[in-house]
Amino acid sequence: MSQRRVVVTGLGVTTPIGGTVATSWSALLAGTSGVRTLQEEWASTIPVNIAARVLVDPSEVMERVEMRRLDRSEQFALIAAREAWADAGSPDVDLERLGVVVASGIGGVTTLLEQYDILKEKGARFVSPHTVPMLMPNGPAANVGLELKARAGVHTPVSACASGAEAIGYAMEMIRKNRADVIVTGGVEAAVHALPMAAFAAMKALSTRLDDPAGASRPYDSDRDGFVLGEGGGILVLEELEHATARGAKIYAEICGQGLTSDGYHIAAPNPDGSGVRQAIAFALQDAGLTTRDIVHLNAHATSTPAGDVAEANALRLALGSDADHVAVSATKSMTGHLLGGAGAIESVFIVKALQDRLAPPTINIHNLDPAVTIDVVRDKPRALPSGDIAALNDSFGFGGHNVVLAFRSY
Repeated sequence: MSQRRVVVTGLGVTTPIGGTVATSWSALLAGTSGVRTLQEEWASTIPVNIAARVLVDPSEVMERVEMRRLDRSEQFALIAAREAWADAGSPDVDLERLGVVVASGIGGVTTLLEQYDILKEKGARFVSPHTVPMLMPNGPAANVGLELKARAGVHTPVSACASGAEAIGYAMEMIRKNRADVIVTGGVEAAVHALPMAAFAAMKALSTRLDDPAGASRPYDSDRDGFVLGEGGGILVLEELEHATARGAKIYAEICGQGLTSDGYHIAAPNPDGSGVRQAIAFALQDAGLTTRDIVHLNAHATSTPAGDVAEANALRLALGSDADHVAVSATKSMTGHLLGGAGAIESVFIVKALQDRLAPPTINIHNLDPAVTIDVVRDKPRALPSGDIAALNDSFGFGGHNVVLAFRSY
């Protein structure tokens, strides 16, 4: 039995640079940074007060009554899913064949912390009855599934910063294995809060370039000093090819492979030899039926940490060999910041748009390219991609040693 092919028929996002796919993609191509100084009172109490909040707050597009029962991460999931579902044409699908896979690396952490403050300050009877559904990590997936009445399965992979990419790969496999015909999938994160930021700062993971927020996230630059925390989410509608063509759906691209490995090295640091990343790329190419010669574009994980960027770049060079010279590498976290569990999802949306428009987005803030980085990084302005059949990879890695690589090709 031949393997069922999976295509992308809908896209939705809410990001630090735009409230929709169109506005986010335009801002990305223009090299716009979404990093700003936080204005909340609590921001003055922690070592790092810059982050990449969503450009369009949920309050601008959702009713207050609905928002009150949703954690911010759940709000992001519904906003992006509604755009993606509408973009896919709101397909008329058998609900028994409709699934949801939406990830979050941390879940409703702001709800947890805010309700704990209420408990301490006001007492137990003031704690919201919606607290548990709001803080649970599967809350974003559950709310999307409930809105769409999906019955083929609602799932939430959790693998730190690789969560969004792993969700998309899981969704692809659900369709391949004939569990569903349509899956709404992606990742979200809403962790811009004093405690998570203080914790990341204590790890020396965040950039301290506080006087230059827009220039703080600088993947591959010699002067990079850590990542910038971002928030938001991305959702894709994946669909079995024949199901999509039968209803005349618009098809953006095909998702054709994934590679999953783990480093077995350290809870937070990447393995310097990059063996897990190299193997994940090899698995993704094998799964997709592609070779390194087919890859023309790659959206790198590239968070802007001193050790992580070089380790990933070395792994990419080794995995792609001499063909790495022909792969346009973009590090879009230079503009969006790092969305943790939402990163692999919005970057998958960016990959799909790059294949559609034949443009690799730029990496900004590289003033002095680290000499240890020997891959071909797209800098400052978009780069045209070749015509014809082309393919691209999306890399995502997470604390715990999780490595996820997704392969897409033009359709």
